[in-house]
Amino acid sequence: MEPNQQNTFTIPLAIIVAGGLVAAAIYFGAGSSNPTPIANNTDTQAVDINLVSVTEKDHIIGDKNAELVIVEYSDTECPFCKTFHKTMKEVVQNYDGKVAWVYRHFPIAQLHSKASKEAEATECAAELGGNQVFWKYLDKIFETTNSNNSLDPNELPKIATAIGLDGNAFNACLSSSRYAELVKKSVEEAIKAGALGTPYSVIVTRDGQKILINGAEPLTMVKAKIDGLLK
Repeated sequence: MEPNQQNTFTIPLAIIVAGGLVAAAIYFGAGSSNPTPIANNTDTQAVDINLVSVTEKDHIIGDKNAELVIVEYSDTECPFCKTFHKTMKEVVQNYDGKVAWVYRHFPIAQLHSKASKEAEATECAAELGGNQVFWKYLDKIFETTNSNNSLDPNELPKIATAIGLDGNAFNACLSSSRYAELVKKSVEEAIKAGALGTPYSVIVTRDGQKILINGAEPLTMVKAKIDGLLK
């Protein structure tokens, strides 16, 4: 998991204080940026998380009323997110409509200065082509980047035209920065939900229980948690 070290957003004082405590814990603690998952970490105990409810405005694969919805906060330049993106694609394919996937933005600007603009680019893709095109564009970003701030910004309009979007309209949208505030709000919501880094994912059951996925857990662990909840 990529640690979150952002402290530049205008958010409530309590969140700023909490962010400082988190940063201190990361700095002084012994943990790595991507903690190694415990081999038997299949805990499905519900936790209290201040997670914004899923709505029609979210980017989702599947039905928001599915038996389980996995809400992921992610950074397109995070290498662990790139790995977990593949895991989540397999999850939604394997569970035949029982599990839906919601993607939300959590670019960690102090680590990946390009990620926020990439997040905006996905929103421009959604504006021009809808939800399905959002996911196509997101897939292409993860396929193209080598992570850790390596994607050339000039690739963003190329990806847009490659998936059939109007290049001029895309460039106009991206240069306007009209989705910068949306991305910023998503980051603030991730922090309020307890995210310490990326990827940060929460399984939500129909009755509102919330179960954490710890960073980029491998497919076997994610499936074990899902199977435990679907019994």
